[in-house]
Amino acid sequence: MAGENNSKVDLGSQDVPRNFSQHEASVHPHSWSLEMLLRRLGAKQDDKFANILDAVGEFGTFQRRLVALTFFPNILSAFFMFADHFVFTAQKHYCNTSWILAVGPNLSEAEQLNLTLPRQPNGSFRTCLMYLPVDWDLDSIIQFGLNHTETCQDGWIYPDSKRRSLINEFDLVCGEEPHKDVVQTIFMTGLLIGSLIFGIISDKLGRYPTILLSLLGLIIFGFGTAFVNSFHQYLFFRFSLSQAVVGYAISSVSLATEWLVGEHRAHAIILEHCFFAVGIMFLTGLAYSLPHWRLLFLVGGAPVFPLISYIWILPESPRWLMMKGKVKEAKQALCYAASVNKKIIPLNLLDELQLPGKKVNTASVLDFYNNRHLCKMTLVMGCVWFTISYCYFTLSLKMRDFDVSIHFRQLFPSILEVPARLCCILLLERIGRKWSLAVTVIQAAILCCLLLFLPAGIEGPRLRWPCCLAVELKSIVISVIVLGEFSLAAAVTVFFIYTAELLPTVHRTTGLGLVSLASVAGAILSLTLITQTPSLLPIFLCCISAILALSFSSLLPETRDQPLSDSLEHLTSWIR
Repeated sequence: MAGENNSKVDLGSQDVPRNFSQHEASVHPHSWSLEMLLRRLGAKQDDKFANILDAVGEFGTFQRRLVALTFFPNILSAFFMFADHFVFTAQKHYCNTSWILAVGPNLSEAEQLNLTLPRQPNGSFRTCLMYLPVDWDLDSIIQFGLNHTETCQDGWIYPDSKRRSLINEFDLVCGEEPHKDVVQTIFMTGLLIGSLIFGIISDKLGRYPTILLSLLGLIIFGFGTAFVNSFHQYLFFRFSLSQAVVGYAISSVSLATEWLVGEHRAHAIILEHCFFAVGIMFLTGLAYSLPHWRLLFLVGGAPVFPLISYIWILPESPRWLMMKGKVKEAKQALCYAASVNKKIIPLNLLDELQLPGKKVNTASVLDFYNNRHLCKMTLVMGCVWFTISYCYFTLSLKMRDFDVSIHFRQLFPSILEVPARLCCILLLERIGRKWSLAVTVIQAAILCCLLLFLPAGIEGPRLRWPCCLAVELKSIVISVIVLGEFSLAAAVTVFFIYTAELLPTVHRTTGLGLVSLASVAGAILSLTLITQTPSLLPIFLCCISAILALSFSSLLPETRDQPLSDSLEHLTSWIR
């Protein structure tokens, strides 16, 4: 392979800057301003890797293949992440009283229930009590009836059930009901732990092994969920799966960020997030069609097995390799990419890839505390991530107040998220990262403020709205909530790009993991407030936190057309 790589090196190319300038002038349309073009050229002169990646091919076959490889795992990550919403279908249950069939084998189901179950004051059967079995014949039971009740002894039956869910699979009824918010909190706890662990692993071992480890987690704990034998096993698999999901998210974004340049980097991350929304649509369609929760994980999770091929086709980040002192491996990766793109890397550019004064292999999570600039920037980003996550989950959970179908609550917002994220392309190109974030957060804040003056939900009107008007405004409130999710989905994508570009290469995934901690904390707070506080307070906090997030985000520097920082020294000098 070394021979193939060396054959791609042009020994006689010495006019690289002039060629780059001509290339830039020909690629970008005339709508680019002269100032923007000069800024991009200046950034590339400061970023040796950007120059080399230009020579490799800004967005050639290799880069397109790399971006395409991120699509499929994102679909599966979304599928597994939101599967909880469809496996806890409510089921009408009664005690299993099949003992009476021994003395009355010809009894219909209605007659069996009538003889063996006590009734509530409204005439319906009690769901968690039964009459104690007796050694009488059927005629005596019909004549004298049964009087002594007891809790269910032989499990439960679900006579009207058309779907097999976790509820009737593991009899999660009569005091054993899992609180759905608790299940989601366990999943988010896994996200908390996974974001920190996988962030550190990715910066220590590399993007390639971390992504493979995450994909292995999707295979074992995603597809494997179909074979759990108890509810506690299900919770453990969900806890472990959440760590794989967040590990893949931060590592894949870092890999794309470090291989691509300019707006191609932003476009790749936007497309990744679009396919995440496609995964939610895929999940919703399958959940609607399949009658058994195990089938849902089997059919939806089966496509994880082709991901094993990533062992041979996924590249490592050359930036990370350089920062770890692996110059030879970095040059090999770049030469291979050039060969795929049918490009030639000038020898003088490859020679510039030399180690800085010493190997940058001492990066530690403690640097986020010891380095003042990195600490300040991470705290600011964490506050913004906390706000965006809190607001998004609050609006999503508010949809439950309006008795909206779970399929609608998942499908319709995910459909709108695709154009919301594609709109980010225009925003990022026109006004940059900082102002794009401000626009999306301001729009979400306005919509949240509007919700303060609209009906609270089907349980009753808020403030002085007449009941009839509150019912008529239901569709308007739902539309406002969906538009708020639209804005926040765009904000998530913009800030993901912004965060990845702000962090230096040696701390990129660790930093993404730390800000993910703040994001998950916002989601957990949203779950807690929605279930335990009046409906007005969570929305009010959305408005307040959005204003604070805007104030904090103004402290962050713009990253559009700026070179990526590779080390703390680069970051510090750039911020100054």
